[in-house]
Amino acid sequence: MALMLVGGLTSTLAQTAKSDLKPAEIKFDKTSHNFGTFSEKNSKVSCTFTYTNVGEQDLVVNQAIATCGCTVPEYTKTPVKPGEKGEIKVTYNGAGKFPGHFKKSITVRTNGAVEMTRLYIEGDMTEAK
Repeated sequence: MALMLVGGLTSTLAQTAKSDLKPAEIKFDKTSHNFGTFSEKNSKVSCTFTYTNVGEQDLVVNQAIATCGCTVPEYTKTPVKPGEKGEIKVTYNGAGKFPGHFKKSITVRTNGAVEMTRLYIEGDMTEAK
């Protein structure tokens, strides 16, 4: 009986200590990227957004969704510990798209204090000659 009491007390203290921690918090190095000008011949371009968990609990990226099928985000699926970094790689494929300026957004959802962040990519694809 005493052992159960000690075990329950330890568990309660551990939960209390965890709830005293600040929640996870995502901080991006940058939230936008400009590819500049690139040719329709090489229509696939990529960039990487790096982020740090500046909170005190593990950060989980639940999803990263682009506004268009031509933009594909890939992200760190494992929890990012406090102080550690993660990445979201975004690839834009302009094949079959009209040349010219584009701007796309990627919505990132996390378990952090701020649950949603938007990232932006843009550029100018020139016609293949």
